[in-house]
Amino acid sequence: MEKARRLLELSQEESESVSRIVVRPHEVQVGPSFFEDFALRGIRVDRVEPGSVSCTFKVLPRLLDRNGNLASGAIANLVDIVGNALIYKLGHPMNVSVNMSISYLSAAKLNDELEVTSTFLGRKGAISGTFVLIKNKASGEIVAEGRHSLFTKHDSKI
Repeated sequence: MEKARRLLELSQEESESVSRIVVRPHEVQVGPSFFEDFALRGIRVDRVEPGSVSCTFKVLPRLLDRNGNLASGAIANLVDIVGNALIYKLGHPMNVSVNMSISYLSAAKLNDELEVTSTFLGRKGAISGTFVLIKNKASGEIVAEGRHSLFTKHDSKI
């Protein structure tokens, strides 16, 4: 426990740096939240087709783990957001992730350019499924692949 506490301790400089961060309240469906802006700033939508979205994402320093690789949480976030992009309808409630299964296959490093492609798998009732593939654009190596199930609230029939 003590080792974990020491690992998580912030230096005075780190503490001051964090205390200077300004987080404004987020208005739903009015611009990105702090988290979305932090995790997705720089993503570029390259292609949108029925049932498919393809994006480019450059690995930036803020998303690296201690080993210099794109953090697994950042990869999970890409699967979540790009997978949801196929299902979400503007003006409707956000979809809720029910299940995500991600296979982490190789590492992405600082400044790697990634291709993130989401494909619609189908819908049964209120549950929709997507498949997200994350590849290194330069090498073609698969970084991760994920399946994402989402719950979509149906419009009221009243």
